[in-house]
Amino acid sequence: MRIKTALILCAGFGKRLNPLTLDTPKPLLKLKNTTMLENCINLIIKLGVEKIILNTFYLEEKIVDFFKKKNFPVEIQIIKDGDQILNTGGGILKMSNISSENDFIVFNPDTLWDERYVDGILKMQDYYFSKKLDNILMLTKKDSSFDKSLNGDFNLVNGLIKKDNKEFIFIGCQILNKNLFKNFEIKNFSMLEIWNELLKKNKLNGIESFNKFYHLTDLKIFKKLQDL
Repeated sequence: MRIKTALILCAGFGKRLNPLTLDTPKPLLKLKNTTMLENCINLIIKLGVEKIILNTFYLEEKIVDFFKKKNFPVEIQIIKDGDQILNTGGGILKMSNISSENDFIVFNPDTLWDERYVDGILKMQDYYFSKKLDNILMLTKKDSSFDKSLNGDFNLVNGLIKKDNKEFIFIGCQILNKNLFKNFEIKNFSMLEIWNELLKKNKLNGIESFNKFYHLTDLKIFKKLQDL
């Protein structure tokens, strides 16, 4: 089995990257003349995904215009959050509701994605289906982060995510089943609400990425990444 639909979270304000994001949404910031969003889409295409759904809110017309000028070899659908931003949980729920698929791979485009991640993500997908999971997050050890100021989010023990020690960082890629959202409605809420419920039940799953982790945290990191 494989994932057929990917979701990309593109609605955020990107305030930590002001003034760059006053006129440009964070997914459209460029490193080496390529936008963060395009890097993410190129990775998704290499994964063999058939359709991409992405959400917009802040400067949404800029993202719509971006796709008018691009011709990616994959079906792409843009979903607007609406009158109010929906946050990560609400955004994922709204995007997943328009699809008949039950399992989705979800990306944050503020990670610098490239083809080095393909094997690890395919391994995560195989593990997800072989273990009949309804969630799995990709994590990396703090030592693998280019941005040394990032705090850890979790610990990872035998495939299960824990809150102790926090030696691992969530890198912005997860596979989720639609059933996780059955008790939620489309409104502003964070994926942390679902993660925390899974943590309480000892049912939040993870897999380790061994790639160097480059994340567009703030203006200082953006400038450092430009110099690589």
